[in-house]
Amino acid sequence: MSAALPEHLLIIAGRGTYPLLLARSARAAGVARITVAAMRGMTCRELRSFADDCVVFGVGEAGRMLDWAERIGVRHAVMAGQITPTALFCTRFDAFSRAILRTLTVKNAHTIFGALAEQLTARNITVLPASQFMDAHLPRPGTLTRREPDPREWDDIRFGLDVGMRVCDLDIGQTVVVKDGVILAVEAFEGTNCTIRRAGTLGGAGAIVVKVAKTGHDMRFDIPVIGANTIPVLRKARVSALALQAGRTLLLDRDAVIRAADRLNIAIVAVDSGLPALQKK
Repeated sequence: MSAALPEHLLIIAGRGTYPLLLARSARAAGVARITVAAMRGMTCRELRSFADDCVVFGVGEAGRMLDWAERIGVRHAVMAGQITPTALFCTRFDAFSRAILRTLTVKNAHTIFGALAEQLTARNITVLPASQFMDAHLPRPGTLTRREPDPREWDDIRFGLDVGMRVCDLDIGQTVVVKDGVILAVEAFEGTNCTIRRAGTLGGAGAIVVKVAKTGHDMRFDIPVIGANTIPVLRKARVSALALQAGRTLLLDRDAVIRAADRLNIAIVAVDSGLPALQKK
């Protein structure tokens, strides 16, 4: 069995539909056994039922989870799904987790998940790219909805893409919201949806949202994701267009997202930023 298609896959699963879609895609690709490390209060029940094995851990129980992963003998893992942003400040961490966090001068998704990936690697568990098995969810360049952005929106998309890459390269966040050349909101630790809501209170109708992955993004974790739960947020904030990096942002629930966007007259485009598409390792 090649490393690209493990016989046994561990999914360390957070919130959202992403971990479930990944599990289904892995199964369809031929992965024989899927084990899930579910985050208490976050991982969906459908994924827990779909998996061959599932054990629930608290967000702060990294030591227990790593010991368990090593004990069951799994050799390939993938991290998928969102961890509630406030968990870093309201979780009781075990001694192992506290020791890891103390080593991190800067704490963001990349450093925290990167430290976890290092710990998995130290236990001879290969962390696969989070895009593994997800090719169908990586849109190619082009307009995905019936409506294409108008000239004003395209101007804001180009501006937002430039600013978004600069912000993302500083490990601040992956999303910016722009209206008429004004930056309304930049994502920090609160997540995409909170960023969009904040922008909606400032700029009113007609803003555009840009979602990007940084240059040299570690594809093992924290890949930008847009899904069906983003559409109600766009509607409430009266956003008129959404731009994703083609080949570098996952668009989950694609058909449902595009149908909903078409009903709301929201333009969605996948933009070629000149960076390489996500590649499997």
